[in-house]
Amino acid sequence: MPAPTNSPQKIITRTIWILSLVSLFTDMASEMLYPIMPVFLQHIGFSVVFIGILEGLAEAIAGLSKPYFGKKSDQLGRRLPFVQVGYSLSAISKPMMAFFFNPIWIFMARTFDRFGKGIRSGARDALLSDECNKETKGRVFGFHRSMDTFGAVLGPLIALIYLYYRPYDYRNLFLIAFLPGVAAIFLSWLIKEKKPGPPRQNSNEKIQFWGFFSYWKKANQPYKKLIFGLILFALFNSSDVFLLLKMKESGLTDTSVIALYIFYNLIFAVLAYPIGLIADRIGLKKIFFIGLLLFVFVYIGFAFFNNIIAFICLLTLYGIYAAATDGIGKAWISNMVPTTETASAIGTFTGMQSIAALFASSICGILWYQFGSMTSFLSTAIISIVVLFYLSRIKHSTADFH
Repeated sequence: MPAPTNSPQKIITRTIWILSLVSLFTDMASEMLYPIMPVFLQHIGFSVVFIGILEGLAEAIAGLSKPYFGKKSDQLGRRLPFVQVGYSLSAISKPMMAFFFNPIWIFMARTFDRFGKGIRSGARDALLSDECNKETKGRVFGFHRSMDTFGAVLGPLIALIYLYYRPYDYRNLFLIAFLPGVAAIFLSWLIKEKKPGPPRQNSNEKIQFWGFFSYWKKANQPYKKLIFGLILFALFNSSDVFLLLKMKESGLTDTSVIALYIFYNLIFAVLAYPIGLIADRIGLKKIFFIGLLLFVFVYIGFAFFNNIIAFICLLTLYGIYAAATDGIGKAWISNMVPTTETASAIGTFTGMQSIAALFASSICGILWYQFGSMTSFLSTAIISIVVLFYLSRIKHSTADFH
């Protein structure tokens, strides 16, 4: 008797399994270093201003390159080369930091890592989409996200255990992080891409790195109003490294900071799917507002509290905020535009958000350096309240919140 067409074996194909494992190992390597990165940079003498600029530039490079390489993958009708090159660059960046501690080298290493992410992201998602149909996309992408997030838990856990026995031994930790990166590279070469599609008729068209901003000129007004509010928020929503720095500044050990970061990732991973189900029932905008309101409470809390119990409570709320906004915002954007413009609309937002990320982390670092962490966190909370009021006045389009 033939297996039912909806069996897990048919839905989660070999390619999906391997690609998910590649993401797991890559995220394990990245997240092994992410929570200790600000502590490491301070340890070797870098100021909080430099850390803010470094993180902002790194995220901007990733975000700006995503739409460009995504379009390039579509244009060529190929996915796998972008996936393999992208994951390889990210893996190579890990041991780079173990050899030299000067600012230029550190910047190059972080740039390699983020640029790799920008190269692979669009092609990887397209490769996943090619492996399923519209009836199974939720399960396939959910499975991949689950594996990816599991890597974000394993990585910091390994770092936590290692630094417990070898405090401040950052150099060897960078080398250890290279091992799962190598595993990711090896697995990526086991992926078998379906027969490449033909290049688009305009395959010789030159894709401008900034070309996707042209969509803004023809976008509808509801979309523009929504993006304005989201970018205003992004301008003050700095890198999470500043939350980690605040916990370290408050007297927590490296292991405590990493443990709390693992806890935050668990909250995010566990709640993202059920919150998405709730959003489908009561509306994307309502869930996004709840998430943004929690964000305000979190940043006010980080401005005034300095003990581990408070940080546990605040990071619980922060995990809920992330689950309520990370994917919900893009879903909301997609409902503001015709389906034929979804990729361009989200790509334009991602590019603008990346530029905003550069300024956000730089602004946060400067405010922290000049006036202290309380001013930095309260400024972000105040702007977030302004954004809440602004977004509440946006009229719904007929396509909203389906």
